[in-house]
Amino acid sequence: MITQTADIVVIGAGPVGLMCGYLGQLSGLKTVVVDKSEKPIDVGRADALNARTLQLLEVVDLFKDLYPLGKPCNTSSVWADGKFVSRQSAWWDQLEGTFHKHFLMLGQSYVEKLLDSKIKELGSAVKRLTTVDNIEINQKGCLTTLSNGDKIQSSYIIGADGSRSFVRELFKVPFEILRPQIVWAVIDGVVETDFQKVPEIIVFQSETSDVAWIPREGNIDRFYIRMDTKDFNIEDALAKINRAMQPHSLRFKHIEWFSQFSVKESVAENFFVNDRVFLAGDASHVHSVNGGQGLNTGLADAFNLMWKLSLVLKNVASKNLLHSYEDERKPVAQSVIESSGELVRATKFSTSGTHAQDYVRIVQKRAGNITGMGIRYGSDGLIGTRLFDQEVTSDGTKTRLYSLLDYTKFTLLVFGDLKKNLNVPEFVNVIQIKDDSVYANQAILVRPDSYIHSVGRLDQMEILLNTLSL
Repeated sequence: MITQTADIVVIGAGPVGLMCGYLGQLSGLKTVVVDKSEKPIDVGRADALNARTLQLLEVVDLFKDLYPLGKPCNTSSVWADGKFVSRQSAWWDQLEGTFHKHFLMLGQSYVEKLLDSKIKELGSAVKRLTTVDNIEINQKGCLTTLSNGDKIQSSYIIGADGSRSFVRELFKVPFEILRPQIVWAVIDGVVETDFQKVPEIIVFQSETSDVAWIPREGNIDRFYIRMDTKDFNIEDALAKINRAMQPHSLRFKHIEWFSQFSVKESVAENFFVNDRVFLAGDASHVHSVNGGQGLNTGLADAFNLMWKLSLVLKNVASKNLLHSYEDERKPVAQSVIESSGELVRATKFSTSGTHAQDYVRIVQKRAGNITGMGIRYGSDGLIGTRLFDQEVTSDGTKTRLYSLLDYTKFTLLVFGDLKKNLNVPEFVNVIQIKDDSVYANQAILVRPDSYIHSVGRLDQMEILLNTLSL
């Protein structure tokens, strides 16, 4: 017997599943998030939000809650044999159209806890301590059977249930995993050291670049230590840190989290199956942590997907729009695999023996992925690029362009005089901007996820709106 109906069932309450649930609720959709855990995580996992993620968080009113908790960081340095080699931040400094040219170093737990509380406030708390027994595709969509016997009928399913995804396995989506023999330890804690602590990412070069020191929120620091064997303990990892830092030394006054992980690389063959089931986050792509792209890529999946589902479920757009999720996000996932894979291999292999310097050069080359600002959909001029943020005047008030955006709607930005009334669909906001801008004398139609949908002259606004036959 069906015990509940919903627009979307999201399986997995990590940050990606929670973001899908939150964006769905904001968009007026009935979403149900299911997870086997008792609560959001307290420690560990991802450790940085990139510049693009910070912009997206502003659009959905989450930025102000998270930003004060973290530590901005946009500088990397290389040390070798106890000596300073180089310091660089050019790839951040050169970013255009953003007010946050840095990572925000902040543990994943803060993101999960905020989203979990927001979903509760919106009246749809996560169904926790609950697993999924089966998902059946039927005429109405998807029938999900939960471990407690409940059955939920929904239009769509989102599998955001991690690298061992039940949803992906159930629907037999190929997910061929490459496992390079690279194993890392990760330690979060409070350190005591004679090395001058600075809020930047430090890569240490000894025989290889096998230790990275990552600043974190509060008084916590993180260390990644390449061990290349699964048979080690925390003393082994600490010894390797101290070898890389010689002649300096370090000890942990308090350890908050200690874990190990083996590098795995894969992209699912499909992100959308049976016209009803989506995969997002680690369920659809896994890779090395190098470059801090995992959490950020998964959150971008959610932002790309949920507005499309909203328009389709409200009969504003054709179901064909949903196929653009895979078309747009799968190439991004593949580029992230390439970026993180090149970075992680540079820690171990170097023809010149300059592993750490090689690593930094790769970061600069792959900055578009790492900052998130180089991600675009398509290659036709401005179309498919992220909207630049900037100070603007609208309705006589100075503000930021991104503060005017609404995730639940398209936005038609008129950079010049709006000389006549437009016949605008209900799901489009029209905003006139008076200031000089990189978009001066143009009309820019912006998607809910703040990517540019179409561009035209001021006398072509009706034509732009006609492109919304989605």
